[in-house]
Amino acid sequence: MHAHRFKCIVTALCLTVGFSLPVYAQQTPLDELFQELAEADEGTYVRIERQIIARWENSGSPAMDLLLRRGKDAMEDGAPDVAVDHFTALIDHAPDFAEGYYGRASAYYFMGLIGPALDDIRQVLALNPRHFEAMRGLALIMEELERPEDALEVYEMVLAINPNAREALDAVDRLELQLEGQSL
Repeated sequence: MHAHRFKCIVTALCLTVGFSLPVYAQQTPLDELFQELAEADEGTYVRIERQIIARWENSGSPAMDLLLRRGKDAMEDGAPDVAVDHFTALIDHAPDFAEGYYGRASAYYFMGLIGPALDDIRQVLALNPRHFEAMRGLALIMEELERPEDALEVYEMVLAINPNAREALDAVDRLELQLEGQSL
């Protein structure tokens, strides 16, 4: 049942990516950064990742950016419950801003609320199908739920966007070895 549900999520994600491509075609600078990321080497990919994340975190509204900053500060202060409040306010005022959902998903995860975290990750990926950070979070949760095949599939999606992502490369190696050992 869980495998079927995950495959439905992945299918929905793929459809979202397909329907979202015309929207992203208008975001030339971000597209260029993703192209650079795909072609980057180990020495430059982290810098490009940071540039992409900085673009994602810019809502275009100083008030929304302040809510995002407050949520992130609360997370850094070890107060995910306070962070949830800030991110929820951000989502209420800017429901199309994926970073609000991503921040809240992270806060929910740290509170041990896996279901709400997964729901927010789903929303992040619906709004921003190339959000490799949300994908990493999803893969991590799949590993924790002892679903290595699903985790492997998501890490491979991360690598399709960023072939040098060290964490994803290590996870793929680890999971392939684990799954290979299971089939014996």
